[in-house]
Amino acid sequence: MEPVYKVLLIEDDKILATTLQRTLVKRGWIVTVVHDGAKAQLAWQEVKPDLILLDLSLPNIDGLDLLTSIRRSGLTTPVMILTARGTVGDKILGLNYGADDYLPKPFDLDELEARMRALLRRIQKSAEPDTNTVKFGQLSLDKVSGALYLNNAILDIAPREASMLQALVERSGRAMRKEQLFEQVFRNELEVNLDAIEVVAYRLRKRLTGSNVELVTLRGLGYLLKLVD
Repeated sequence: MEPVYKVLLIEDDKILATTLQRTLVKRGWIVTVVHDGAKAQLAWQEVKPDLILLDLSLPNIDGLDLLTSIRRSGLTTPVMILTARGTVGDKILGLNYGADDYLPKPFDLDELEARMRALLRRIQKSAEPDTNTVKFGQLSLDKVSGALYLNNAILDIAPREASMLQALVERSGRAMRKEQLFEQVFRNELEVNLDAIEVVAYRLRKRLTGSNVELVTLRGLGYLLKLVD
């Protein structure tokens, strides 16, 4: 069963607005209509809609100005622009101002509803937690590829340092014994002394300098990652 969504329709053409409202309500949507750009921002905040259908040619406040104001206020509601301004330049302008989709008039009602549902699915999917990524401060680990990032930039470090950091990120805030890290870093390498892990830790600590993550040595316990101010 499809969930019931709230829609705020901002459209100055009262005939078109009434037609859209009646059609969408029959199809299971909750639709609030505003005809005036000056009243739209207040309605946006009061209704707390799941989706906005926005005409650009509004009285008092242009649709793009309204969209800019709303985005600056911090409201992230998905917005689909419905307008007779159908040139490529207008579409790009609308998307750059913070719209999520664009449908030129005249449009088919079935296509409108399909696009509305697709937009909501896309927004909801993007909001789902990424279970394949582990984050700790400015560090993040892609568990699928093994890639490490610092401040969203790929962290290019030696394989041994990467292995140590991967293990520590996955156990962020918890200590790992020297022996555990040695097995993770050196695996089946022969003739390597346990103390070699200290060299890897030293190099890794230098690579994290300047970030908000610090590699700490805990005497008798091992190593852990700690957030710093």
